[in-house]
Amino acid sequence: MSSLPIFRSAPAAPIASLPESQAAAQGWHARLELGFEAGPECTVLRHRRHAGPLRVQRPFHPEGIPCHTYLLHPPGGIVGGDRLEIEVAVESGAHALLTTPAAAKFYRSAGPLACQRQSFRVAAGGTLEWLPALNIVHGGARVELRNRFELAPDARLLAWDLLGLGRPGSGDRFESGLCDASLQVIADGRPLLAERLRAEGGDPMLNAVWGLQGRGYLATLLAAPATAETLVALRSRLRQVPDALFGCTLLPVPGPRPHGHPVTGLLVCRWLAAAGEALWESMIEAWALLRPLVLGREPCPPRIWST
Repeated sequence: MSSLPIFRSAPAAPIASLPESQAAAQGWHARLELGFEAGPECTVLRHRRHAGPLRVQRPFHPEGIPCHTYLLHPPGGIVGGDRLEIEVAVESGAHALLTTPAAAKFYRSAGPLACQRQSFRVAAGGTLEWLPALNIVHGGARVELRNRFELAPDARLLAWDLLGLGRPGSGDRFESGLCDASLQVIADGRPLLAERLRAEGGDPMLNAVWGLQGRGYLATLLAAPATAETLVALRSRLRQVPDALFGCTLLPVPGPRPHGHPVTGLLVCRWLAAAGEALWESMIEAWALLRPLVLGREPCPPRIWST
């Protein structure tokens, strides 16, 4: 297994809300709130509120209890000054699977930042699968990405974040621009994971052996609750993937546990890839392996993945 770059941990900078008039002058300001609750037979999307160009299609229930929901951003591209905010709450006993139909594209900016903030809260006994398509940051784009997950005790999570810097297939090597991305996981009110990646266009880190090694596609996968056996199973499967460049670790959740019970925690796995297709396929394979182990359910890929 090749070495991966070390991302220094840092608290995520808050994104203050702009007045609607100012946001409209600077770019699209879109906000989406979703709340999932356990119904008599399946999870229901009980709360839905949107402002600006963020929508969801009607929910699907192809496997019974879980609610499959597709998030849509009709403009397709995101430019400097645009602000997208997503807040998702999954209540006790509910199971929500969210994905997107296509990659999010962040275009070149003359100066203003494009901001995307996503916040997820999972109550005790709730389950969230957050499985969006790739975020593609074009050369010259200036982007701020924030992801925050809050997990109550006994909450379950399978989530990933996929990022492409530039478009290598089109000759775009991200020689200018900025991508400032952070990820936070809060477990039972205490920080469990806090990291930040700041990638500037043309930085030697993009090609250095100690950095991204010339691979413009990055991914992080989160799974909880996971055990040491889950970690071993994922590592064994990924070693069979050609050209896989990955690293996995298990972060134990602090606090007491019953005697004789295995250590459980947050499984964190990171990838570097030279092609977005290979990265996507690796993520789906990892998700298919982890879903029965972490959520107790066989894989049921969203229909939109095959369209």
